[in-house]
Amino acid sequence: MIVLAVLRYAQRLTDMAGGNDVSESTVRRWRDELIGLLAAQAPRLDRALKKLAKQGGEVVLIDGTLIRTQRCTGKADRRNYSGKHRRHGLYLLALTDENGRLIWISAARSGRTHDNTAARRDRILAHLRAAGLGALAGLGFRGLDNDILDPVIVTGYTASRIHKLTPGQKDANRVLAIGRAPVEHGFAHLKNWRILTKLRTEPARATRLLRALLVLTNLEVNR
Repeated sequence: MIVLAVLRYAQRLTDMAGGNDVSESTVRRWRDELIGLLAAQAPRLDRALKKLAKQGGEVVLIDGTLIRTQRCTGKADRRNYSGKHRRHGLYLLALTDENGRLIWISAARSGRTHDNTAARRDRILAHLRAAGLGALAGLGFRGLDNDILDPVIVTGYTASRIHKLTPGQKDANRVLAIGRAPVEHGFAHLKNWRILTKLRTEPARATRLLRALLVLTNLEVNR
């Protein structure tokens, strides 16, 4: 309960230690041990997709988000600046089912990472094809799947200066937006853990924490 309070409400270690008659180092050790144990239980991408397909799922939702971090000084932190969100943070790619339940999250990457770059590094398209699943994604993922005859990833249409969207394309975009809306609920559940408001920019530590929170979030949602 002590560690859960630290994760959920971002309680200071010193406050939790003093209120429970233990040392701050003990609370820190408990926190780190629990995060490590939970992170090890986070699903692998291939297994998560195969499990969803076995349960009768047909489509996943793909999106990326920025987890805000405490800004550091110096040039080294520039890679964590996201021009899209206009703030510093770490990029996270996630997959949810059609209801917005998180089924997998990627490793934390620098905030300037592009959606397609992250998806290609994680071989999202190949894993989807292997599991026999389709996916709905935002326009940031355009170009990830160039198979015209049998596309796996649907991203909608974009207009240009020369070619405006037809009424049919606008309708398709609206339907796609409605279908993708639940993915934001998945991110909202994850970001409810206030420990993320104190996240620093070490990707490895952030990845362990985020995957631990994924496990806790799914336990909470499935109660």
